[in-house]
Amino acid sequence: MNNINLVRGLVLMAIALVFGLGSLNYQIGHFSRSGPGLFPLMVSCLLFLIGLISVVRSRFVKPVALNYNVKNIGFVLLGLCGFALISEHLNMIAGIVFLVFCVSFGGTSYSVLRNLKICAGLIAVAFAFRYLLGLQLPLF
Repeated sequence: MNNINLVRGLVLMAIALVFGLGSLNYQIGHFSRSGPGLFPLMVSCLLFLIGLISVVRSRFVKPVALNYNVKNIGFVLLGLCGFALISEHLNMIAGIVFLVFCVSFGGTSYSVLRNLKICAGLIAVAFAFRYLLGLQLPLF
């Protein structure tokens, strides 16, 4: 189990199963009149298929060693938790900025300009979700 390709496929399959089984709690409906559970079920089926392809492919390609870097995992977890707390108590734009700058400390290189570009892109997506899709996001 020291093959990153195999582990990647298994993790994708596990995530797909969790969301696919969760979508069964909602009404599926039909393709002509879909219910709220149809879209997550379809996406999780596609994700499961991608994971299955990755697992099968891992048997035919040269294994790549899997190594963990606890520091990087910590930065990602800190960024996600900070994003949730800052978005809840302050606003989502500040949460996005914290998330990007915190998670980028776990990367191989650090660039403030790149982080600002990523922040701008994610904030633009958040504004699109708010104003084009009508989601109630606490952006301000």
